[in-house]
Amino acid sequence: MKTVPSVSVTYAQTGGSTKSNELGMRAMQERAFEKRGEQYLLIKSPPASGKSRALMFIALDKLHNQGLKQAIVVVPEKSIGSSFNDEPLSKFGFWADWSVAPKWNLCNSPGTDGGKVKSVGAFLQSSDRALVCTHATFRFAVEHLGIEAFDDRLIAVDEFHHVSASDDNILGAQLNELIARDRVHLVAMTGSYFRGDAVPILLPENEAKFDTVTYTYYEQLNGYTYLKSLDIGYFFYSGSYADDILKVLDPNEKTIVHIPSVNSRESTKDKHREVEHIIDALGDWQGSDPMTGFQLVKSSTGRLLKIADLVDDEGAKRDRVSAALKDPARKNDRDHVDIIIALGMAKEGFDWIWCEHALTVGYRASLTEVVQIIGRATRDAKGKSRARFTNLIAEPDASELAVTEAVNDTLKAIAASLLMEQVLAPRFNFTPKTAASGPVEGFDYGEGGYDPNKENVGFREESGQFQIEIKGLAMPKSEEAGRICREDLTEVITAFVQDKTAIERGLFDDELVPEELTQVRMGKIVSTKFPELDAQDQEAVRQHAIAALNLTQEAKRAALLGTDDAANVSGNTALIDGVRKFAMDVRELNIDLIDRINPFGEAYSILAKTMSEESLKQVAAVISAKKIKLTPDEARELARRALKFKQERGRLPSDKSADAWERKMAEGVAFLARMKQEAANG
Repeated sequence: MKTVPSVSVTYAQTGGSTKSNELGMRAMQERAFEKRGEQYLLIKSPPASGKSRALMFIALDKLHNQGLKQAIVVVPEKSIGSSFNDEPLSKFGFWADWSVAPKWNLCNSPGTDGGKVKSVGAFLQSSDRALVCTHATFRFAVEHLGIEAFDDRLIAVDEFHHVSASDDNILGAQLNELIARDRVHLVAMTGSYFRGDAVPILLPENEAKFDTVTYTYYEQLNGYTYLKSLDIGYFFYSGSYADDILKVLDPNEKTIVHIPSVNSRESTKDKHREVEHIIDALGDWQGSDPMTGFQLVKSSTGRLLKIADLVDDEGAKRDRVSAALKDPARKNDRDHVDIIIALGMAKEGFDWIWCEHALTVGYRASLTEVVQIIGRATRDAKGKSRARFTNLIAEPDASELAVTEAVNDTLKAIAASLLMEQVLAPRFNFTPKTAASGPVEGFDYGEGGYDPNKENVGFREESGQFQIEIKGLAMPKSEEAGRICREDLTEVITAFVQDKTAIERGLFDDELVPEELTQVRMGKIVSTKFPELDAQDQEAVRQHAIAALNLTQEAKRAALLGTDDAANVSGNTALIDGVRKFAMDVRELNIDLIDRINPFGEAYSILAKTMSEESLKQVAAVISAKKIKLTPDEARELARRALKFKQERGRLPSDKSADAWERKMAEGVAFLARMKQEAANG
């Protein structure tokens, strides 16, 4: 078995995220309910944190206490509609029950979206209070009935990352119109921390109207009762993945295997044959269960495995298997099924609490999809102490075209891994170290407590927050820049680690000066992403984002010092101790030091353990072959940094300096001077 994960996180099992208060609300739901008076509310929290029930509490308050007429819950696909079935909330302490009349749960009704629009119209005329429908039905209803028909109602949009402000996203355009009219309340919910593409979900001015409730992965998993550790890893294979799958697939773990899309490089183009190969690799087929449709396979140890095949194109067969998996009577039966093999199914909204391993073959282009798949394995269940996500990727082969494609997939898998590490870590609150700095109440500053003569690292376990002092740190001045530093750093880091030039150079350029990435590339990304911010605020956002990324990487390195791999780090304090150790080991924790760290250095060491030496050389060769010199944009950014250098030191950077970054800035100034000279010479 391959066992080197690229990310390994261990949690404290406090039980806090699954305990309920006197109203029957878990921690995330209580936090969301505190914001129930907001007209526009965005709930960002992981899969299985209880967003559906949080919405029920908020909707009931809006209907009974805030004067709204009705609540309409909008979900991306019919199967998710069941999350909003009747709930006897009063049984657990709340003052009302959530109830949806069967005829108003349109996810369960037959017929087309066009026909269901009439039902939405009838509901709006009725005295009933709640309706559930798909995104598609809602879109058609708004087109047919008009924006005004929804006045004085709550619109709750589940899996909000499906929405986009792009011209061809009708639901996004409709939500922008509803906000412009300002007669509805909107609750948006998402389990994804990435928007998934470059287009924002809503127009920036509308997004700014939303109050955000953020419940992090750290809070969720740290507060579980049973699940203690989560590993995330990418592994490489050559030949057919079915031949190598048992190197990462343990038949003793409850596993969801997502086979590759037929359009992907990893696919053999025969999905049924691939399923047969996996079943063959697991053992001897014994037939299928007539009740559930599950395939029965005897493993080499003599154990009878129950395998659910959701790839089968025969509708009746697949529906029987799907129905067996959703059987509420078997939800808490660990032995009901052992392995699920799927292609497009068993992702978003799929609830199998016993899943210990989400194994995905082939790179997934959408980070949102990766988060959703990982969410299948991060449910808390008795006897389940460990969970993992594995991405199995084809190594480059000899042909040039395939090598280039394989390199791209490899880089994307590393980016996804770095981002998940950011998502799983505690939250960072950064503050400049000054003479007036002091300890913040509620934070633990480790052995010896707060040291006024050093940069300090405080940690508050219950909220999963770091309080970190950094010398020379720029702070945001505007409200929007402050919001980005508090809520949206992951968005900035997403854009950075997905930047092809940044990741290629960070992993494989021996001549790289880290500031070319941390200052120039990250600076360009921030200015492009937030053009409305002034230069001072853009620099503050850049510094906060690079500090969050690099401190996570350095903490991991410090925590792993002296161990063979990430799997050997134990105790939920590994990352916390790593941040503290790094801060103590350096003479002073300042922003210049953080800028001098290559953000991809630690990722390279993991890559070197998971990929064969020959393939690694091939990847490096492909990237060096297309290495280009300075671009005019990069030269301008270097010249801007050189100007700042001159303001601080009274001289321009020198190309003879011993400092590599100073030489790089001088190169940028010289490049621009040459460009101007060439332009003047015609």
